[in-house]
Amino acid sequence: MGTSIAAVRRIRLHCSAVLLLLLVACARIEPPPGGPRDVAAPRLVATRPDSATVPGDFDGEVEFIFDETVSEGSSPSMGFGTGDLEKLVLLSPTDRVPDVSWKRSRITVKPAEGWQPGRVYRVELLAGVVDLRRNRSNASTTVTFSTGAATPTTRLTGRIMDWTLARPARGALVIAILLPDSLPYRTLADTAGWFDLGPLPAGEYLTYGVVDQNKNQRQDGREAWDTVRIAGDTTTVSTFWAFPHDTIGPRITAIAVTDSLTGMVSFSQPLDPAQRLDSSVVRLVQLPDSTPVPVISLLPKRMHDSLYPVKAKADTTARDTLAPALRERPLKPPVPADTARARADTTRPPVPVREPLADKLWLRVASPWTAGAKYLLEVRGVRNANLASADARQTLSAPEPKPVPADTTKAAPDSLRAAPPPAPPAPPSQ
Repeated sequence: MGTSIAAVRRIRLHCSAVLLLLLVACARIEPPPGGPRDVAAPRLVATRPDSATVPGDFDGEVEFIFDETVSEGSSPSMGFGTGDLEKLVLLSPTDRVPDVSWKRSRITVKPAEGWQPGRVYRVELLAGVVDLRRNRSNASTTVTFSTGAATPTTRLTGRIMDWTLARPARGALVIAILLPDSLPYRTLADTAGWFDLGPLPAGEYLTYGVVDQNKNQRQDGREAWDTVRIAGDTTTVSTFWAFPHDTIGPRITAIAVTDSLTGMVSFSQPLDPAQRLDSSVVRLVQLPDSTPVPVISLLPKRMHDSLYPVKAKADTTARDTLAPALRERPLKPPVPADTARARADTTRPPVPVREPLADKLWLRVASPWTAGAKYLLEVRGVRNANLASADARQTLSAPEPKPVPADTTKAAPDSLRAAPPPAPPAPPSQ
């Protein structure tokens, strides 16, 4: 009996020792408290294969190797393009989402359809890789190699402007389709709208500049875009002026009376800035009898304001002496977001200036609106920015005059006037 108890005790002691060793082995090793905090972003130390090489029958993975473990992010790569690492990879030429894998200090990439022979591949890893302490890398890198095609030397450079806002399209998507094979190469513009795509195979390209609003690295139907065809001996792309394209002409969404002779007409799309609508295509009638109302003009705001300036109220204390000088200055191009970089680079050609696209016109009538009356406006052949035209019509109502508030100062008692003193009490009766 004693021997059995001693054996059980030895077994328990042995199990406790083993459990203690396991706990020590699984303990997390952390830097001592009070040490220097790691604020360095992950640094790329190597890529495989090397860029500008011709590995021929390459069948492996493109690797981006960092000096520390990087984060996979909260959304893993599942082949749908929604993973945090998938959003940082641009693989060309392909329209499919590539296979992106996280391997601690390495990020690997390969096409979902496999490497095709005789092509030039371009794998761009965008800025945004973070380590386990959330330190973010602001550097991007590109690996370009060939699976048998000639060594690429062509570069396409240019700028993308958001025409609707008249400013650079920050981070816009650039797609260059090599003709006649329809091989798409992609990159992103910088913060000032400039892009540099290459090296690419020599040939003719159909290029697109897209304001990628949902950041999915694809051209979607409602996003603003522009296209330019590039000949085989050209490397500089003319400026993209991206705007929403619609094959259906614009319609009038609302008309607001702004003063006694003016109304603001809002359309469903940006309009063709070169179109001028005269009285032959504009018709305004007063309802219900369809009485014609003479229309003087239907113009963009800048032209309307120059013809019919608003009379400012007399104010001798604060006269605006700068307004005339500002009105006489020529229109300047928009200042890019990355002003330091844009000003330092004098090698890039200047960007031509364009008026912003507008979806509103100002209507001027010959006689004042009739208070409370209803009107019908018809505009024939109004064009949108990509020259699709339509006949548009809409009703408007002239506002009723506001009632004048009654003057209650005379009828209301003056509450500030002192109340009369109280009457003295009556003497007591004898």
